[in-house]
Amino acid sequence: MAQQEQFASSGDAWGRVKSRLRAELGEDVFASWFRGVELERLDEGCVHLTVATRFLRNWLRSHYYDFVLRLLRSEWAEVERVEFRVRQPHFGNEQPKELLRQKPMAMPTLEEAPPLPMPLRTGYGGFEGSPLDPRLTFATFLVGASNRLSHAAAQEVAGAFSTPQQLFNPLFVHGSVGLGKTHLLHAISWDVKQRKPEAQVLYLTAERFMSGFVQALRARDALAFKEKLRKIDILLIDDMEFLQGPTIQQEFCHTLNSLIDGGRQVVVAADRAPTQLDKLDMRMRSRLGGGLVAEIGVMDYELRHKILSKRAAEACSETRGLAISDTVLAFLAERLTESGRELEGAIHRLRASYQLTDEPVTIEVAEQIVRDLMRGAEPRRVRIDDILRTVSKHYGVNRGDLLSGRRNRSIVRPRQIGMYLAKLLTSRSLPEIGRRFGNRDHTTVLHAIRKIEQLMNDDNQLREEIELLKRLLRD
Repeated sequence: MAQQEQFASSGDAWGRVKSRLRAELGEDVFASWFRGVELERLDEGCVHLTVATRFLRNWLRSHYYDFVLRLLRSEWAEVERVEFRVRQPHFGNEQPKELLRQKPMAMPTLEEAPPLPMPLRTGYGGFEGSPLDPRLTFATFLVGASNRLSHAAAQEVAGAFSTPQQLFNPLFVHGSVGLGKTHLLHAISWDVKQRKPEAQVLYLTAERFMSGFVQALRARDALAFKEKLRKIDILLIDDMEFLQGPTIQQEFCHTLNSLIDGGRQVVVAADRAPTQLDKLDMRMRSRLGGGLVAEIGVMDYELRHKILSKRAAEACSETRGLAISDTVLAFLAERLTESGRELEGAIHRLRASYQLTDEPVTIEVAEQIVRDLMRGAEPRRVRIDDILRTVSKHYGVNRGDLLSGRRNRSIVRPRQIGMYLAKLLTSRSLPEIGRRFGNRDHTTVLHAIRKIEQLMNDDNQLREEIELLKRLLRD
């Protein structure tokens, strides 16, 4: 009986924890991640929670562990750690043997755990902003040549927003879909709240701004709506290109002027520069372009490879047995050129494929899985110039070295591979290939082809490299 009363008391405490989760994270996030979490038991300083799926278990461990632990300690001071477990369907009492053999995943210590995420919604005076993703911070934003200016400007704004005179106000970030605009706006929001928790930060999509304004008009509360917006410290508007309607645009322009004139920071993101937002009136375009306009350009190969490497490392660390070679990553970095979301989606697909089929991730598997992401690429006829350029880039040697008489191993092997690919992918004769590779004899070309074929029989890594080069050249 005492045990039943103790569990009932624990259930009440867990109910209070869930209420705080809902209040601090917002209804959307709570419904997505915490609605189905159940308290199993509390013993020896550990709270055991159960969830419905492995994915949910892993997500809560990696993203909300410290956050949940803090709230649990507000109810049970003696709690030292949290254990998330996948509960079994309630159709029988016997647990599968596989579950019994599983070892519990080691929990991160308090020192190792990531910084505590703040509430996922910003707002002011009862006006609720759009949700913020705790993963989108400056620490997780990867910098390359295409986004260096916008990243530096965003960091400057976050660090100096409370100064008497902001350097970049408004900051206008623009670029195509999936290049990191939203990431930067979220990162600014997190950074400002971390530096100054009492700051009134409001992050809104243009759609949410329009919805809030329309609701205020219907409730005949437009004046209060305007006053709330004009008293915040920093306003961040995403997807500015979707702001429509003359009345809404006029109100936003008044709000923008009021905030900037009052020394408050404004950050705006859109898919085009202010001068190209034809649906906005001239006054608003002029004011938006009056601060710093920073473009996020198309990602180059180095940045794409960096993003893929980071996402792959995260996936492999969270999925036992998963391995994604650099050859596969190089192939994806060459072929997927549209956006960061496309790159992240490719890694998610490879991870899911491995979990479902238990097959190693090879170039063939990768190409099959992400084929629809690459359907825009048209096959083309391979030329020897293409081969020389691709081999030079892949092995980091100069084209002149490939055509020279140098006999260094670092030059000879790429040269032989180039000759092999020229014979395999073009209709050129051996003498012609020899001429294009530095006026070499056709017997030299034949020797190179046979040498590479022999090496491929014994060297899996070389075989993978040549397969990668073939696919890059054909596509």
